[in-house]
Amino acid sequence: MFLNSLSGRFLILTTVFVMLAEVMIFVPSVARFREDYLLLRLEKAQISSLALLADDMIDDALEIELLENAGVYNVVLRRDDMRQLMLSSPLPNPIAATYDLHNPTPYELIRDAMLCLADTEDKVIRVIGEPVKGAGTQIEVTMGAMPLRDAMVDYGLNILKLSAVISVITAIMLFLAVRGFLLKPIHRVVRNIKSYADAPEDLRRIIEPTASVLELREAEEALQNMQTQLTGSLKQKEHLAQMGGAVAKISHDLRNILTTTQLFVDRMETSVDPMVQRAAPKLVNSISRAVNLCESTLAFGKAEEAAPALNRVALAGIVDDVFAGERLAVGENGVRFIEDIPADMMLRADSEQLYRVIANIVRNARQAIIATGKGGEISVSAREDEDNWWISITDTGPGLPPKAREHLFTPFQGGVRKGGTGLGLSIAAELVRGHGGALELRHTDENGTEFEICLPKGEVDLDTVSG
Repeated sequence: MFLNSLSGRFLILTTVFVMLAEVMIFVPSVARFREDYLLLRLEKAQISSLALLADDMIDDALEIELLENAGVYNVVLRRDDMRQLMLSSPLPNPIAATYDLHNPTPYELIRDAMLCLADTEDKVIRVIGEPVKGAGTQIEVTMGAMPLRDAMVDYGLNILKLSAVISVITAIMLFLAVRGFLLKPIHRVVRNIKSYADAPEDLRRIIEPTASVLELREAEEALQNMQTQLTGSLKQKEHLAQMGGAVAKISHDLRNILTTTQLFVDRMETSVDPMVQRAAPKLVNSISRAVNLCESTLAFGKAEEAAPALNRVALAGIVDDVFAGERLAVGENGVRFIEDIPADMMLRADSEQLYRVIANIVRNARQAIIATGKGGEISVSAREDEDNWWISITDTGPGLPPKAREHLFTPFQGGVRKGGTGLGLSIAAELVRGHGGALELRHTDENGTEFEICLPKGEVDLDTVSG
């Protein structure tokens, strides 16, 4: 489990990367060790040669001892333009390679060191260098390659052991540092998420950003913003659910009242009064719509709409009913209603839901115009093409304020009028989406507002209401 955690993987990766860094240091270090080793042999050989120069009568035993002390087989010294064999002993093998240490490049040193480590044969090599203290112009020695390789292996193993210890110590130190600066804040965020998930309505469980690391601070701030929005949405949904239950109860009693009223209106249709005869059909239609709305609320009990019952309906008749009701509400306030709809235009829609859509938009426009204290007009026009029907609702009101535009189709947030709920446009947009169409705000400014409804002519999947 530890290896699958962020801590474990970070510890392993740190150790691996430090080891790789040590290996990159190891190669030139071994090459330098080899060079120093060979230079030391040249220096010891020079010292032995100077001893011979001091006394020409050195016996064979002492000569062998000098060679063994220098770690070489032969010593050749060039002095005064003369090349002189100073010390010598039999070579066990022919000379296999010659290395010049006058001005070697780093590449040559590294290459020769790696080849030496890879070669396991006991060969004889010649090494050429410059004598120290100006004791000649050149010195040459022959020596065995295996002692050099053994010394390099021992040195390399010591370096690797030291590297391993440094890697482990560095990894632990980095692990502890990262654990303090990164892992603890991350664990704090995880604990907060779990705590918030247990009770998202509790404002006290929203995280307070405290991280000092910029990226973690940004993550905490983003989480805080998300939790704040989510808590607000949950509260809003809770209010909607509570309101749905209350509306269902009210709708139950209101339906009974409207049913009784409908019986009285049915009797009014038999009146001989011409005015009553003209008003009775519209009153019957209005009460029927109210009863249907109450029944729909009782059926679902939530802020959801039933799938539309699509039929061929005359748009002009629906708009005429909407305008008739609004004219009664306007009274003497000077709002004119203009209808520009082809008389033969037939739509495939739910007449009751389409009436509610248009009525909600027209009612909002009428209230906005009346609030200005000036006159104005509201017009509804329609057109069609091969794929869609288009219904445009335009008014000459004061336009929508920025706050209303931002939350135009959001329940309880898109209201413009003081005391308004902001449900009208939200309901209208949901009903239009249920038809597979779209409700859009085309434009709004101080000269007026235009909404456009698009209803598709093609078949729509009506199993569920689009949300």
